[in-house]
Parts: sequence; structure tokens; C-alpha cells
Amino acid sequence: MNIRECDLPGIGRKFEAVTRNNDKITVIIHDDGRREMYHYDDDDHEESISNITMNDAEARQLAAILGGMTYKPKAMENIELAFDDLIIEWFKVEPGAPAVNQSIGDIDVRSNYGITIIAIIKKNQSKQLTPGPEAIIEAGDTLVISGERKDLRNIIKDLLSNKGG
Repeated sequence: MNIRECDLPGIGRKFEAVTRNNDKITVIIHDDGRREMYHYDDDDHEESISNITMNDAEARQLAAILGGMTYKPKAMENIELAFDDLIIEWFKVEPGAPAVNQSIGDIDVRSNYGITIIAIIKKNQSKQLTPGPEAIIEAGDTLVISGERKDLRNIIKDLLSNKGG
């Protein structure tokens, strides 16, 4: 993740971050302790689509949650045993990934990777449950995929990630 920061004289400090998936957020920490957080459109990093303002205590509480200080995830080994090595994962398709603008049938995920695409959540939050072979994968789609861990890693690396990222 690339983070840029700069002083805002008389206001505080600004931090801008762009994730590997091309999500952009800006955090402004005001000298009075307030925090403003802005989230931007994936296709236009100048267009803010949401924002939130928090006081110092709220921001610190949220930071603890994001940092994993208030909740420790269950050990993956326990979950794997319960499903006999079946893993379900959510992955946001990166821009420029080989699967972008391909249909599920074109990439033949079941035969080539031994995984199943359970659902596709589009950028507009519409859902395609149990999508068929004609369903098109687009950049920014979140795929709900299931299979064995090694197979999930392989399809993410080979088809869903932007290797240049």
C-alpha cells in the first residue's frame, strides 16, 4: 500500500493511501483531535463517495479494531478441520488481472483449479449467487470462492491478481 502524508498548516495532517486493489482513502487528523476519513470512487480518485468524522476516542477505538487488538480471529487450523480442508474466501479481483472480462466458463475454474465460485458481488453491491459459466468477471468484483487452500492461492495468483501490483 502506498501512503502519502503532508502537513495542513492550521488544520493538522493529511494521509492518503491507495491499496493494491486501487481503493483510495484519505485521513485528515485535525489539531483538535477530530479525524475525517474519505473513501473514493475506484474509477475516479478525485470523487469522494463516502466520508466519516470521528472524535479522538472513536478514532482510537476503530484503530484498535483494525489493528486486531480487540478481536483475535479463530485459528485457521480449527476451521480447516471442521471443513476437511475446504476453505471459503472472499477476494476482490484486481484491475488488470488475467480473469478480467472473462467468463467463468472461459477460465474453467472448476477443471483447471478445482475451485467453485459461490457468488460474485459486483461493484454496485448487486449479487450473483451460484453464477453460471456465462457470468463475466470484472475488475473490482468480489468473488466468493471455495476449495482447498493451495488451489485458492493458485487461482488468486494466476487469474485474480495483477502480477504487476
